[in-house]
Amino acid sequence: MEFRPCIDIHNGKVKQIVGGSLKDKGNQAQENFVARQDAAYFARLYRRFGLSGGHIILLNPPESEYYSATCSQAMEALSAYPGGLQLGGGITPENASAFLDAGASHVIVTSYVFQGGRIQYERLERMRRAVGKERLVLDVSCKRTEDGYRVVTDRWQTLTSQRVDAELLDRLSEYCDEFLVHGVDAEGKSQGIETKLASLLGQWNGIPVTYAGGVHSYEDLELLKKLGNNRLHVTVGSALDLFGGPLEWERVLAIIDK
Repeated sequence: MEFRPCIDIHNGKVKQIVGGSLKDKGNQAQENFVARQDAAYFARLYRRFGLSGGHIILLNPPESEYYSATCSQAMEALSAYPGGLQLGGGITPENASAFLDAGASHVIVTSYVFQGGRIQYERLERMRRAVGKERLVLDVSCKRTEDGYRVVTDRWQTLTSQRVDAELLDRLSEYCDEFLVHGVDAEGKSQGIETKLASLLGQWNGIPVTYAGGVHSYEDLELLKKLGNNRLHVTVGSALDLFGGPLEWERVLAIIDK
């Protein structure tokens, strides 16, 4: 289990938001925290502590008037920690190389490979050819439904018909180096992890998986370590003291490392 730091950027600022509240119309989101520092500050901090594999997420779509400012923040963070952070948000085969050339270790993709609520494997193959399997992370963030967990796309605004299960992970792992999975129902709420999702991911033994969503106590970290069979990596956002929360991030690192 590893700690994977995050830098979420919305309207040109580093923020922590309630995941399900994000709306492209009006560039709206329910905010838990807005940082005074820029994205590069957090990148330098993660670099100083030797934390790699974290992710930068662009929370504005390319059509937004804030996209340029959000992108500029991301580029400064990548420059501050070249090779140390992954980047996602509106990634396509056409723009991926710009972020990789700027210092991203991987690009993170979801929405590009979904059309009509299902995975389009031709698009997935095009993405793999553009960047290489070893530099591609697939985001299979999901919401609870009556029949399990289903992938959400378009910055968690569109619920697809694709269920998250071992069969899906097996097939998609042929195309990518890692998975990033936000439990969107828990994301940004600091009310506890998605235990069923964590258990599902922990039972799968394949490429690295990073879980995010709901961690709000040190006990959550211990539970996640147990449910994830010590294989799941974890991101902590709103609950971390870096983002105004109660959890001391150096204590978080100590729990994960022990």
